[in-house]
Amino acid sequence: MLSLLKSPRIHKAGKNVTVFGTNLSDTRYKSWLAGVKMAPPDAILGITEAFLKDENPRKVNLGVGAYRDDDNKPWVLPSVKEAEKRVITQRMNKEYAPIHGLTAFYNKSIELALGPDAEILMNKRNATVQSLSGTGALRIGAAFLGLFWKGERMVYLPTPTWPNHRPIFMHSGLKVANYSYYDPNTRALNEQGLHESLCKIPEKSIVLLHACAHNPTGVDPTEDQWCEISCIMKERHLYPFFDLAYLGFASGNINKDALALRIFAADGHQFCLAQSYAKNMGLYGERVGSLTIVCSTKDEAERVHSNLKTIIRPMYSNPPVHGARIALEIFKDDKLFCLWLEDLKVMANRTIAMRKQLTEKLISLGSTHSWEHITNQIGMFSYTGLKAEQVARLTKEYSIYMTKDGALL
Repeated sequence: MLSLLKSPRIHKAGKNVTVFGTNLSDTRYKSWLAGVKMAPPDAILGITEAFLKDENPRKVNLGVGAYRDDDNKPWVLPSVKEAEKRVITQRMNKEYAPIHGLTAFYNKSIELALGPDAEILMNKRNATVQSLSGTGALRIGAAFLGLFWKGERMVYLPTPTWPNHRPIFMHSGLKVANYSYYDPNTRALNEQGLHESLCKIPEKSIVLLHACAHNPTGVDPTEDQWCEISCIMKERHLYPFFDLAYLGFASGNINKDALALRIFAADGHQFCLAQSYAKNMGLYGERVGSLTIVCSTKDEAERVHSNLKTIIRPMYSNPPVHGARIALEIFKDDKLFCLWLEDLKVMANRTIAMRKQLTEKLISLGSTHSWEHITNQIGMFSYTGLKAEQVARLTKEYSIYMTKDGALL
């Protein structure tokens, strides 16, 4: 028995080591992960990397989805500066947040989206949690749907859509397909194609909808078109999953940007809603967001909420508190909230003005092409209609970087 406790027989032969007759030099450099292949680069981040390597002092990066001031610098909103100052002054501790996050924050978040008098909130039919910005909200929602509907339902994404949507749902065990949305010929909404797609999608499927400022086209349905979409989806028993990343940022008006969501709520839909405060508060690095699942009853909402916590716990345990505290400080103070609304108008109006200036400049340079789609689109994204070879020339000759599909971000 004692012999079994002795160290294994090891002897050195030059630089080689032998254990139980096995030469370790033969196995030392054999990798467990030799079969892992290099992943394709992220389309947007790859543009940024190329931009950073470019030594042209006049270089421009139109591929980054973040608001910049006239000096191409990140803009910290005055309302956010003041809110953060107040948060720091309160000298709060750094204890863990609950699994579901800061209750006061996410209650204000869903109230902002649906409106304070929404029937859903009055009857407490919402299961809401704090998330790691909009991406985290999408991921939690996808994981929940994947857990309970795995193999039963597909997720339909608009063509085109934010590239991260597809892997988010696929990694949650859900199959993904597409529906018609954008018409590259008119550079506007493909209304007929959209309606035909929705009528062909199998019942009980999940349909992802950009609530406003569609990423990456900047093309949104009108109020009447949203009403028609809601009607078709209700008749077809399709489940809406809203991505609301630009509330207030698109038009400068929260109620206007929340219109689609509120139409669906008024029509009696149950749905998922992913919210983000990266763009509309400039809290990009703080990762502040929320997920809401609208249910049929208060009891159902409580059960759903409990399951969301069981998903979050092994995923990242709980969310960070600093950014959520900043957002909450803005929500709960009337003067600070009004200042934030003004900040939203500054960003939205400047973006709208830049679209107009770009169009006017192109015309003044002698372009006979119609550029009205630039001003018709909304938000920080625009499909210019430029072809891949034109984009390549802009990058090579003028150090102007953008995605190959000609999208301005």
